[in-house]
Amino acid sequence: MKHAIRKSPIPHSKTFLIHELIEPYFDPEWHFHAEYQLVIVLEGTGTRFVGDNISHFESGDMVFTGSNVPHVWRNDEQYFQNLGLKTHCIVIYFSADFMQEAFLNKDEMTSIRELIKRADRGLEISGKTRDTVGEIMKKMLQQERFDGVLSLLQILNILAASEDVKYINKEGYLNTVSDSDSERMRKIHSYILNNYKDDIRLEAVASLANLSPTAFSRYFKARANKTFSDFVAELRISLACKLLLDKEGSIVQIAYECGYKTLSNFNRKFKEITGTSPLKYKKAYSRIR
Repeated sequence: MKHAIRKSPIPHSKTFLIHELIEPYFDPEWHFHAEYQLVIVLEGTGTRFVGDNISHFESGDMVFTGSNVPHVWRNDEQYFQNLGLKTHCIVIYFSADFMQEAFLNKDEMTSIRELIKRADRGLEISGKTRDTVGEIMKKMLQQERFDGVLSLLQILNILAASEDVKYINKEGYLNTVSDSDSERMRKIHSYILNNYKDDIRLEAVASLANLSPTAFSRYFKARANKTFSDFVAELRISLACKLLLDKEGSIVQIAYECGYKTLSNFNRKFKEITGTSPLKYKKAYSRIR
């Protein structure tokens, strides 16, 4: 069986790795890795999956994820259609043990030690902190040896003290995905992402996972921290939120584009997930933009 997709393992001779990625689209495969990851999106839009959270992302999105937290930045469909679009991001990978346990447990490292723990729930960075850290990350692309290490420590110190750092996953989030079932979850994830606008049947996805519908439902909920139907609904409503702000089409058209056959079902699920109606959401957030 194919094992978990591991990104950019850090050589033993290195403290961290930093990459600037400019591609037609981000890697669309759901994955996780032992390294901690800090990423800023400089160009590109789509849907972001971190742990059990589903959110829209665009330029300026900055996220810090802990060890083995599943994630993927899935671009909008037009990025896969050879339209000349591109994505651009800077990503830093590092292992928490680069500071060594004895050093990390010193009094002076308390705030950074707590930041490392908080990253297990995924952290979103916004505001002035995002702008400051983003500039440091750009400079790190040109730095060598110890200068880069100092910049990484500076970033961690800034994040540890900032009020612009918010949890992505809710309290109690538990990552139960392991190497043994990572390939199965990757296949399930990819199938849902490629078909969620259509009528996805539980039986079809269960068959893909070589499980009965009942066994699949238990399996998916244990690893995604939500039911299969809730996952699909959150994915569809996340897309709807983006379309409500980006398109001039009617709410009926947007509902259909997101996989809902009736407006009443769309309105009910939208309010259930966002706490408001599609029309009120569009009016409120269009003013903020």
